[in-house]
Amino acid sequence: MKHFQQLYYTSCEHGLSGFSGFQFNAVSPGVTAGTRQAVEALAGYEPPRSLVESDTPELLERCPVNLCYRPYDRDGRRATALCVRYVGRDSARRFGNYFAHALHSEDFREASGGMLGIELWNSPVWTRTVAPATEIPALAAPAPGPLGVREVAEFLRGHPHAARLPELLAAVFAALTEHGSVVVVDRDTERIARWFAAVSYLLPPPLARGLSFATYVFRPARSRLHLIGTVPEAQLAFGTDDEAAYTVFDFSRGVFPEVPVSDLVRLLTRIGVDSVRLVWSWTADYTRGGEETPDDWHAPVAAAACAGGITLTKADAHAVIDWLAGADHLGALGATVADDIHRKHRDLDDGRLAMLSAAAKAGGDIGVHREIEGKLHASRMRAYIRAAGNAAPPVPIDDPTTRERATALWERLAAEARTPRERTRLLLWAVGARLSLTREAVERETLGLAHALLASSTDDLLDEVSELLRVLPAMRESLAAAVEEVLKGRSGQEQLLSHFPADLLREADLADRPLVLEHHLRARAERMPSDTVPIMFKILKIRGRTSPDEELVSALWRPSRTWSHEEAAWIARLLPAAEPVDEAVGAWFRRALGQDIQEEESLAACLRLCGLLADPGRFAWLPADVGERVRIALDLNRALREAVEATDLLEAFDVPPKLRWSATLALTSLCLVPAMLWLPADIPRLRGRLSELSDRDLDRYLTDVYRRVTGGEGIGDVLLSHVATVATLTGRSPCTQAQLELVMAIRAHPATHWRLPDLARLEAAVRPHQPGLADRYAEYAEARRSSPQRRSRWPFGRRSTPAAADPPGARASAPSAPDEASPDTSRKKSPDTSRKNKGE
Repeated sequence: MKHFQQLYYTSCEHGLSGFSGFQFNAVSPGVTAGTRQAVEALAGYEPPRSLVESDTPELLERCPVNLCYRPYDRDGRRATALCVRYVGRDSARRFGNYFAHALHSEDFREASGGMLGIELWNSPVWTRTVAPATEIPALAAPAPGPLGVREVAEFLRGHPHAARLPELLAAVFAALTEHGSVVVVDRDTERIARWFAAVSYLLPPPLARGLSFATYVFRPARSRLHLIGTVPEAQLAFGTDDEAAYTVFDFSRGVFPEVPVSDLVRLLTRIGVDSVRLVWSWTADYTRGGEETPDDWHAPVAAAACAGGITLTKADAHAVIDWLAGADHLGALGATVADDIHRKHRDLDDGRLAMLSAAAKAGGDIGVHREIEGKLHASRMRAYIRAAGNAAPPVPIDDPTTRERATALWERLAAEARTPRERTRLLLWAVGARLSLTREAVERETLGLAHALLASSTDDLLDEVSELLRVLPAMRESLAAAVEEVLKGRSGQEQLLSHFPADLLREADLADRPLVLEHHLRARAERMPSDTVPIMFKILKIRGRTSPDEELVSALWRPSRTWSHEEAAWIARLLPAAEPVDEAVGAWFRRALGQDIQEEESLAACLRLCGLLADPGRFAWLPADVGERVRIALDLNRALREAVEATDLLEAFDVPPKLRWSATLALTSLCLVPAMLWLPADIPRLRGRLSELSDRDLDRYLTDVYRRVTGGEGIGDVLLSHVATVATLTGRSPCTQAQLELVMAIRAHPATHWRLPDLARLEAAVRPHQPGLADRYAEYAEARRSSPQRRSRWPFGRRSTPAAADPPGARASAPSAPDEASPDTSRKKSPDTSRKNKGE
């Protein structure tokens, strides 16, 4: 559509709606409902409070004008522009009326002749008069207003805050390419329009066409356009969630945000509004298409500016050079850019000179390429050997003459080299540049470097030496020979490889040097403790043995002096099960098994080790007492899996104190009580043996029973048997005060909270053991049946059941008097003497 559809929107008596009020007074043929909705959403107008009752031409002219531009796609092809003016009273003489004249095109750029939306400011096309009919004609390209680059440049020269233009432009870039809106406040919309025009001219044309704006909005927080203008009297209040989405530049008060300014923005504002359009016309030759962010646009704009004689900063020149490497769309133009930058920027480092050289070559200008390369070769080699900050890595020299000259220079520098770093980098340069070195020269330099590395610290050379070993195989042989010479020639050098980076030599390099290989492996174990086990077996293979001795194991595990459970299991699997081992192996298994165990993961690792050592062949490695401990741990673990009744499990864990060790203690503390509660309880048997639990385990048992009783879960037979066991504990059972309170709480809770069928089951379970308690449960059940809504306190004892959410023992009220259903507190000993040590 190469024309503009027109739409008038105002409060009037005659229009498209058929009744008076705000409506479309007239539209061009073919205007869609979607276009009308979009215009209506943009057309709203609220005047400043001081101008609401304006009704004279002079006052109305003072009202802000809203020129609004809204593109509907990224490049602004389909767009709407409208001019909204305050007209004061409507036909009913009510204030608040405004007139919106909108122009819409499906191809705004083509229909307007390339005009930007802001150039319609004060255009003669705009009207504020209602049409006599509801249909108005479409328009060809409207005439632009008087606002142009000269007027904007003059405005900026006279504005006291013109220096804020870079920050404003940077903020608009961010709104276009990231998110958010920019709000411009100035004393009138004439000035605001000029700020908008300055930004529009400086933006890349595709971005400028996609910039949505409104020169006046009374409440900016209600708009989501990219650029929003308003006057000091407007309401600038933003909600907490909206503050980050709006960047406000208040030119009327001189209040501005801190906005990071990119190098592109600095370049564009330095070029200026009055010159930038010419630069944009040049830039089209350098762009690939699809540029969006300031980083995308910086290099093409800088290249165009340089070609036009505009001086670039160092940052601009660097951006162009970095961009040239991927700008294959330039063709021969790339060589021209490289020549421009090279001649106008003489302080470039070798890396960027190399990039210019490559660009000149790719663009077909061999003369410029050779000129730059000639400047590079000598400085490259010297800078690289000195490890200067601007040193570039060597590149192959293909030209025979150039390579011959570089080789002669290398020989002179090799005779002058004194430090390991200079020697290393000389060799790296020779390999990288593919110099024509003789075999004698390589052997001489590599052996000299190897001895120099052994005599000094190589930590700061590790990366360089590692790279040299990778690209120059002869260096590995020289290094291995130098190490072996030192180990054989001087005693006390066994720790040489502990301080020498082990990664510089590989096992394959030392296959024919067993002495060096073993020390190499020991040094690796010191650096990589997680690989110590396989390293030990590699050393045994070198020695021709199957079992380690005390010296080897102690040397490899020097810091920890013990095997972890995982390491011990690994070793047990790798040792030949049918062969005897050194006595030291059994001693180290004893240490591994004796480690303290605090969590289930460590316990599982220990049990896996015990399972391996239970194999008859491996069992023979162990001292007798260690073997017995292994057997007990596996028996207890088997009982946890196979026991069918809680008391049987408790009896299985009755291990003599002298046979208790870390695994049995961990099995007891981590597994016994949870496993018991998964098994049914023989009430009299378990009740009689609960005293064998340690204080901590008894606390845990009672606490877990209490939680399950009060947790609202179903009352199965297993849980019922444990509740009955606890409920029938008598005063003869020694308990601490806290344990007694838990017993009383567990006994009381079913009477008041359990379903009556479950309470009847509990009554039946306790009757053979405490008939009196069973009678009381029965009495309470009967009371609940006769009065279902009544929930009185448990009548036996002076405390009530804690609420389900209360921690056990939360109420410290006195216990009930001794009777058949309550533990005898008169016989309870103090906590520190109530029971003998049970292995804690």
